[in-house]
Amino acid sequence: MDPNLVQWKIHGQSFLQRLRLWMNLLDPSLLLASDAEILKAHALLGSRAKPADKDDAALSLSLSSFHADSGAALPLAFRPPAFLPMSGLLVLGTLLPHGGVKPALFWQFLLQSYNAGFSYANRNASAEQGKAVFSGQLALMVGTVSCTTLAGALPQIIINRLGITSGKLQTFFRYMVPMPLSAALAFFCVFTVRSQEKETGIQVYDYTGKPVGVSKAAGEKAVRETALSRAALLGATAAVPNFLILLLPRRVFRGLVAPLRSVSATLVLGLMIPVSFSLFPPLGTVEKGSVEAELQARAVGSRLFYHRGL
Repeated sequence: MDPNLVQWKIHGQSFLQRLRLWMNLLDPSLLLASDAEILKAHALLGSRAKPADKDDAALSLSLSSFHADSGAALPLAFRPPAFLPMSGLLVLGTLLPHGGVKPALFWQFLLQSYNAGFSYANRNASAEQGKAVFSGQLALMVGTVSCTTLAGALPQIIINRLGITSGKLQTFFRYMVPMPLSAALAFFCVFTVRSQEKETGIQVYDYTGKPVGVSKAAGEKAVRETALSRAALLGATAAVPNFLILLLPRRVFRGLVAPLRSVSATLVLGLMIPVSFSLFPPLGTVEKGSVEAELQARAVGSRLFYHRGL
């Protein structure tokens, strides 16, 4: 089992433990580390059964920047500390009341492309080791981004194509529809981009850290949990600012609607990122009886562990 997964097993048993750890791991200053420093930090964790207090910096750097399956540093733009700086502006762009279809499609394309890239870079890649890259993965990602971009801009497309001028109908499509739509698209993006994990399975380990085999059941659980956490993140980020604006008297706060929406969306996104990342443990567990029969015979203990991804 990779040292990163061992550390999640030690430090990530409860939601509050994971939340405290993610608050440290999302520090943007960790993005300044080089790949050599990341690999050195990861090697340090692997050389010690239990890191000392002075190894806290190495722990944060390794957990936030190293892929537990590929054995390499994550691409800079897709490391967890980069998620807020990279996605913050894109989320704000999609929440703006656009005057036409093209701006809505543009911002949706940028956000959905980043979400797809982040999901793929942080996937479970254990079943890919020593194998050729899935030939249809690029086509799958292009299709996912295309579908989610079009669906995300659908409220603006409906307003423009039908020539809706009613204030109540515009409010419905601009403020109400994006709430469930953002959550659904976030779920769909993760579920499709990481569909290979459900089809081929992912590596599972027993409680001693010994690899037991590849399980499709664990792969499906890992993808489902990650998709739910991403839906909670982007769904809440769309819902809270929109509800806030709908509840405020528009005549009194007319000039403050745009800045209030931007500030509230940024705050909610910043707060929800560590919460959503902490909803499920990065080192997930699955009951022994839920996996394939051949794996049950090899496993020691009642539970198996797997790398959930992010």
